[in-house]
Amino acid sequence: MSESDDESTSGADWPVTEEWLQVVLKEHHKELPDASMITVLDFSVRPGCETGESVLSDILAVAVKYSLREEPAGSSHSLSFIIKLLPQDPFSRFFVTEAQFDLREIKFYTQVVPDLESFRQNIGDDLDLRLPIPKCYYAHYTAGTNEPEPTPPESVLVLENIKPIGFNSADFSRGLTLRQTKSAVEAVAKVHSLSLCLKIKEGKSLSDRYPFLFQTMRASDSYQQLVERGLPQLSQFLERRSGLDSVLAALNDLRPHTKNIIENLLAPEEPMALITHTDFWCNNLMFKEDEKECLCDILDWQMVTYSRPTNDLALLLNSSISAELRRLHTDEILDEYWDSLTSSCRKMKVDVEAELGYDRKKLGEDFKRSQLLALLLCIGSVDLAIGNVQMEDRLLELLQDLHADGLLCADLATKAQN
Repeated sequence: MSESDDESTSGADWPVTEEWLQVVLKEHHKELPDASMITVLDFSVRPGCETGESVLSDILAVAVKYSLREEPAGSSHSLSFIIKLLPQDPFSRFFVTEAQFDLREIKFYTQVVPDLESFRQNIGDDLDLRLPIPKCYYAHYTAGTNEPEPTPPESVLVLENIKPIGFNSADFSRGLTLRQTKSAVEAVAKVHSLSLCLKIKEGKSLSDRYPFLFQTMRASDSYQQLVERGLPQLSQFLERRSGLDSVLAALNDLRPHTKNIIENLLAPEEPMALITHTDFWCNNLMFKEDEKECLCDILDWQMVTYSRPTNDLALLLNSSISAELRRLHTDEILDEYWDSLTSSCRKMKVDVEAELGYDRKKLGEDFKRSQLLALLLCIGSVDLAIGNVQMEDRLLELLQDLHADGLLCADLATKAQN
């Protein structure tokens, strides 16, 4: 048994012990009668991300070697996983627990994912719709209490570490390649299609089925706070650049309406309302690439919402690809998404165009409106771009393009409701 002495993180006070690891591994080996059948031979703990990289979780990376009692002597297994904990920083912890980001992600993995997997398997095990997310090995949540004695909330989510199996993060400064972008939209189309068909086949609203999803009013309040923080930073940045007076004026005209815009564009719109990631940008994606294929897995489901699919697409294309790629290939990328979504739905006996009256043209129209929401979400995180020349240039080109296309307009959001 060894645990590296020099490996630490803000969540390192979490007791990763042999006994706790046995509990996690028992969840992985559900066929075993009890955790005592597992012997932990060795394990290591280290930070799971760079300092400041994640504000919604403290993350540990654990590698464990273990054996099972009934297997031949000398045989062993290895497992690598990520532990997501509440932030130790008091402000971040309050922000996370108040908005229930931690609980929402835990319930996504423990309620939504099993339902989608069961639905897929009932249609047919050969259906090629593997959910593009890490496996969940263990989840635990305890709400804080005030009586009889104050106790803090506690949440733990243990997920597969996909780095050791060849997945890598993308370069946010450079942006996604066209190949990676297509892989990402194909991945999210699987989640979208499964949730859409589940809703249609079972005839039940997903917001009723999963009341913990990020509700429109609450999400709008959270995003509005971020936008109000980011807009002054963006305005100061634009004021230092020449030739952007009209863009700055348009943003100033939008400012009094941003909460209504966010609320209108986040609101689910039938018949295409479905499960959306709602934080769908390259820092929440990992890719496994070789000459034959490019696979994408989607991380960080704390903001999972019942909304419209184009919100995910617009955020990805606005935030995570170069201006050149966006200008040249947006229609091609939307075609890729549409083909993936509709072909997956057909496998589940749902014809989106015939049954829902929704087609590729309507997807394009919704995408235009969703671009305004995506821009506001990008403004809420504008500090990620300012100070990095590549990202600053990408942001400027995005603002100029959206302004030239007439999309920096509050009326655009209200049109979505008509």
